[in-house]
Amino acid sequence: MAFQQIQRALLRPSFRAVAKLQSCNASSSPNGYNFALNDTQKEFQELARKFAREEIIPVAAEYDKTGKYPWDIIKKAWEIGLMNGHIPQEIGGMGNSVFDGCLIAEELAYGCTGIMTALEASGLGQTPVLIAGNKEQQKKYLGRLLEEPLVAAYCVTEPGAGSDVSGIKTRAEKKGDEWIINGQKMWITNGGVANWYFVLARTNPDPKCPAGKAFTGFIVERETPGLTPGRKELNMGQRASDTRGITFEDVRVPKENVLVGEGAGFKIAMGTFDKTRPPVAAGAVGLAQRCLDEALKYANERKTFGVPIAHHQAVAFMLADMAVGVETSRLAWMKSAWRVDQGQRNSYEAAIAKCYAADVANKCATDAVQIFGGNGFNSEYPVEKLMRDAKIYQIYEGTSQIQRIIISRSILDNAKQMS
Repeated sequence: MAFQQIQRALLRPSFRAVAKLQSCNASSSPNGYNFALNDTQKEFQELARKFAREEIIPVAAEYDKTGKYPWDIIKKAWEIGLMNGHIPQEIGGMGNSVFDGCLIAEELAYGCTGIMTALEASGLGQTPVLIAGNKEQQKKYLGRLLEEPLVAAYCVTEPGAGSDVSGIKTRAEKKGDEWIINGQKMWITNGGVANWYFVLARTNPDPKCPAGKAFTGFIVERETPGLTPGRKELNMGQRASDTRGITFEDVRVPKENVLVGEGAGFKIAMGTFDKTRPPVAAGAVGLAQRCLDEALKYANERKTFGVPIAHHQAVAFMLADMAVGVETSRLAWMKSAWRVDQGQRNSYEAAIAKCYAADVANKCATDAVQIFGGNGFNSEYPVEKLMRDAKIYQIYEGTSQIQRIIISRSILDNAKQMS
């Protein structure tokens, strides 16, 4: 199918036409994991690449300066099928794989990771419903996102509980056919613009209760009385993303909005990361690729001592190291996405991809600024923004230190089993 054909299909009002597209990723090959993209994936990748360059890059600096939420971009992305691709076909979505979503995420992040995060955070909020929601919950809340350009949010982090999810203090108490939620969340992406939230709350007050049984996951409507988003946080980078605290004061949630059942929330929250960390890693790769491209272009144009600075070994080796990081971190997200699409646990691979890609993005951004010299420190050039945007990749969806804990535990467990 030609690029123009898939674009026309995506522009149709009904997603059912898109759902017929074969969106299986490279993992469907009988030879197992490989590096080939199928034709549909290539077309989606090209669609996202074209969108990033024509719709995102020209306005990215303005959204960064104003901090305005990119509703115009989101509506355009929604219209051509660059959002909600993972929603199942039986609901009307495309049923894309994690791998497919990562391809799109990398291309959008190339344009602006703040705008990409606004898009991807909705996928994060939806994933608990995808992996644990019943048919009625999926049809109601995921189906709603196909009907109009709305976004969801993942509401877990608290002022005193980020990396330590088991330290969550937000509580939910059952009263009749309802649950009453009280507490405070913080650093919630899409917090002020979401139509609904996935909320994790403690439902077993016993401090000795293990995390795997102490928390429950809820779907909470934005307009529920007692739910109040705070002010938009002014962050160092990714400023187009809407990040806020959320206050819950006697928020009443019907029992049918509980995911799986009481006590299942922690496992749902952790299971979500296995599917959402690969796209975050892909976003970091997109930023790193942009850094390399901008630095390479500048290094070929800027001259010192009569030659382009790219001809100086000191700069050429920096560019080479950036290329090594980009290529290897891309392979890392590909493997982690491929594995989870095979129905295999990918916590180890996802942690490696997220940790490594985040570090690569930060190093590439720092080196790009260095190659630009004084111009790199100036906001008139793109690498200054890239450096600010890169830092959060080492923090959100599990810090780089948390990823290393996951990785080290995995290799230590394997060592015990082999001994």
